[in-house]
Amino acid sequence: MTNYQDIALTGYRRENGRVGIRNYVLLISVDDISNAAVIGVESLVRGTLALPHPYGRLQFGADLDLTFNTLIGYGKNPNVAAAIVIGIEPNWTNHIVEKIAETGKPVRGFSIERTGDLQTIADAARVAQEFVQYATELPRVPIEWNEILVSTKCGESDTTSGLASNPTVGRVFDRLEAGGSTMIFGETTEVTGAEDKVMERCATPEVAAGFKKAFDDYQDLVKSQGVNLLGSQPTEGNIRGGLTTIEEKALGNVEKMGRCTVVGYLDQAEAPDGPPGLYFMDSSSAAAEQVTLCCAGGAVLHLFTTGQGNIIGNPVLPTIKITANPLTVETMSEHIDVDVTGLLRFEYNLDGAADRTMELMARTINGRLTCAETLRHDEFVLTKLYRSA
Repeated sequence: MTNYQDIALTGYRRENGRVGIRNYVLLISVDDISNAAVIGVESLVRGTLALPHPYGRLQFGADLDLTFNTLIGYGKNPNVAAAIVIGIEPNWTNHIVEKIAETGKPVRGFSIERTGDLQTIADAARVAQEFVQYATELPRVPIEWNEILVSTKCGESDTTSGLASNPTVGRVFDRLEAGGSTMIFGETTEVTGAEDKVMERCATPEVAAGFKKAFDDYQDLVKSQGVNLLGSQPTEGNIRGGLTTIEEKALGNVEKMGRCTVVGYLDQAEAPDGPPGLYFMDSSSAAAEQVTLCCAGGAVLHLFTTGQGNIIGNPVLPTIKITANPLTVETMSEHIDVDVTGLLRFEYNLDGAADRTMELMARTINGRLTCAETLRHDEFVLTKLYRSA
């Protein structure tokens, strides 16, 4: 195993100074009925990446704002070199274009009304060709660890998650924090029973209050529906893996924080805009939704721990899978980037597991595709707050 500290990191430095590790030309659909257009452009122009989704028409209020913020966040993400936005009408399209343009990266918008699909696809494809040629000439440049915004999530957790893979991420985060990095952690309902441990780590009463309000709001929402979360929290996979209560799951989940201080609270899809360190993002525990929100918040690399074998990926955010479950390694090896089963066999300690993880992180930063990327796990799932009008 190569020492991760000996690996020289490279990435793409964007116009606003942010650093990405991928170089996508993104085709953003503003609304569900514009999906065919972005897919049409993707089919014509090699090197483009379409983001179709099922929402966008007759959303309102905070729900509409969250959709906008997520789409804008994807366009702003440093893993994106340039973006094309296609919507049915110009106002919403231009709103997203103008926000992405704040980064200084190339971005253009097209609306389908009074143009039609075919002409819109033709016009957008010409610009997409120019953007791809621009992006492919961008050089990789030397970068540092503290320029990489890293997020984390766990999925299909089991007893091995809390014992080994989650603490491994915690040790990685301890190192990143010491080096001045910024990290994102979340899963609001999934800290139920360990919320006090999150609050104890908050840097200020204001940060603690932001987290506690989000936590309480989620709890109130669940209670208002008169439902039992058993089967959702913990999931059937969690239960099969030996986690019988949400408290057990939460105590393993917070191990991903390591010993870091929570320096800020983030709303869904919000980007950190403060001191380096660990940020808590209000987010669903649903894997694809949470990873999508982290990407919208600017994360360029994601650490995803799994016990029973969650296979989530993301089109823009490289997702590294880490497990300590030997059965998962044996039966789902094509999904596992980092095997830390040796930690449970006492073959190495927590620092050894963190070394293995950071070596793979360095290789991924430098261009190695994750298992999820090679298997086309491009889950892009918007969080929807309530019904459309």
